[in-house]
Amino acid sequence: MILVLLGPPGVGKGTQASRISVHYDIPSVSTGAMFRDAVARGTELGRTIQRYRIDKGEYVPDEVVVTAVKDRIAEQDCKVGFLLDGFPRTTPQAEALNRLLSEQSRRLNGVLNFAAPINEIVQRFSGRRVCPNDGSTYHIEHQPPLQSGLCDLCKTPLITRPDDDAEVVKRRLEVYAEKTAPLVAYYEKAGLLRTIDATKEPETVFGQVIAVLEGWQWHI
Repeated sequence: MILVLLGPPGVGKGTQASRISVHYDIPSVSTGAMFRDAVARGTELGRTIQRYRIDKGEYVPDEVVVTAVKDRIAEQDCKVGFLLDGFPRTTPQAEALNRLLSEQSRRLNGVLNFAAPINEIVQRFSGRRVCPNDGSTYHIEHQPPLQSGLCDLCKTPLITRPDDDAEVVKRRLEVYAEKTAPLVAYYEKAGLLRTIDATKEPETVFGQVIAVLEGWQWHI
């Protein structure tokens, strides 16, 4: 199974990606997580990423992203399938993904588009907390940790990411509308798109996801 998750920043893609990954036993490939990890570890990719203002909501050039994704999906754990969170973000990236998969004699099976009103997304950002150790994501209202302020898995104090700042959020949503939203039409035309109502509780949203994916089994 090879899936793409679409939706504006803060809509809950990461939470659903984790659940899908566990349910179907396939890796979740998040370009955002890849880039932050690369920067933190000071790798060659990280040094390249630092040239761009991803902490200010800007996008990394297509060629850099495509190369990083190509290397990642060539790894052994992706042989049985994977899902992509944060890629593609532009139509050229979507076309590049098609080429990458074709080179491997594989194809994209489906695209889930998570939708929610902009004002709700901004509210989600303001309450989002992240574990700096393992990347787990929480929300102080909708998905709080078991112990206030601490990661459920490793008990590390949670933080607010710099890119969750209100001005950065606004810029990220503007860039999304400009560059990524057209992918909805692109994949809809290809017959691969299903839209998920992301305004509900995570468990309810996941129920929608499973219903859609099970309905796609003939295609997958």
